[in-house]
Amino acid sequence: MVGHVDHGKTTLVRALSGVWTDRHSEEIRRGISIRLGYADATFRRCPVCEEPDCYTVEEICKHCGSKTEELRTVSFVDSPGHEALMATMLSGAAIMDGAVLLIAASEPCPQPQTKEHLMALSLIGVEKTVIVQNKIDLVSRDEAIKHYLQIKDFVKGTIAEQSPIVPMSAQQSVNLDVLIQSIEQTIPTPLRSVDEPPIMHIARSFDINKPGTPIEKLKGGVIGGSLLRGRLREGDRLEIRPGRVVTTGGKEKWVPIETEITSIMAGGERVKEVTPGGLIGVGTKLDPSMTIEDSLVGQCVGLPGSLPPTWNKLSIQFHLLERVVGVAKEVEIPAIKVGESIMLSVGTATTMGEVRRVTKETIDVKLSRPICAEEGSRVAIGRKIRARWHLIGAGVII
Repeated sequence: MVGHVDHGKTTLVRALSGVWTDRHSEEIRRGISIRLGYADATFRRCPVCEEPDCYTVEEICKHCGSKTEELRTVSFVDSPGHEALMATMLSGAAIMDGAVLLIAASEPCPQPQTKEHLMALSLIGVEKTVIVQNKIDLVSRDEAIKHYLQIKDFVKGTIAEQSPIVPMSAQQSVNLDVLIQSIEQTIPTPLRSVDEPPIMHIARSFDINKPGTPIEKLKGGVIGGSLLRGRLREGDRLEIRPGRVVTTGGKEKWVPIETEITSIMAGGERVKEVTPGGLIGVGTKLDPSMTIEDSLVGQCVGLPGSLPPTWNKLSIQFHLLERVVGVAKEVEIPAIKVGESIMLSVGTATTMGEVRRVTKETIDVKLSRPICAEEGSRVAIGRKIRARWHLIGAGVII
């Protein structure tokens, strides 16, 4: 799976996949192209042409007319770059195997959001990165070279220091073949276990029924995300944690949800079984009202009794960044204090937490909304600064 953040994203994905979410069914497309965007692109190679001319997304090579061979289909996750959507961006990063970081050649590098995106990728653990110097058609050769040197200086000492930098124009499809070659070489398909119990992070959930659909024709809610391990099949019973809120005796508690898989969409096609890799849409027997408007985002899915624990409070071994990134003028980060409210992102889940205890290396946090996560899971920590949330640190659940 490949994610991309920053400027000009939609144009690039359209160049790679034809049309945004074009390879998904109409039902999936209507539901998942609004927030975290999904799209698939099939990379192909001409058996006759030399590199990089041989790389394409077309079935017929534009250089020699030969029939191209399929390499693999990758899924793109569009993590919104708007400054108000940091939590959504972290949710997208959590299900990425690598990142395509777009930087506009028509703007000085780095922009505040570009800094924050690169820092987020580092904190979440996404280390395989390809950098695209986009919009080179809008600047002169000398300006493009100057901007390239700005990028090199920006990534020095970061996880992206050795990442390839591909100058291109997504609008004109210039150097698209070089980009595909760089992704193939830098972000190979990782090996994943298919024999362990399955677990999936929910990144989208929605109702695919049109308004006014008769009751007898209603279809169950759909959940979308990435299978991290194991396999899912049509007909499997599923458990979703933390689940839903139930009020008993005036007290609220979270109860896991159980349902059944009715259909699976992967790579734009309906399949009977799916293994890790890429993005999937899972049709269920859930009441559509339970999945509408991403209401299940952040939850975990697996076979009944096999999911990680649900946490109402967390102990986190953490470290803080030296300075706040994502702002025009970077400032030092004060220590976390008891009683402070912080934002925590674990997998695709984002929740608020009240700090109850702080030591030099750990914090204990009471969560406003429980999460389902494994011990050792990465946690991104955010604090509200100047009316918006910024990354201030990271840690792991202990």
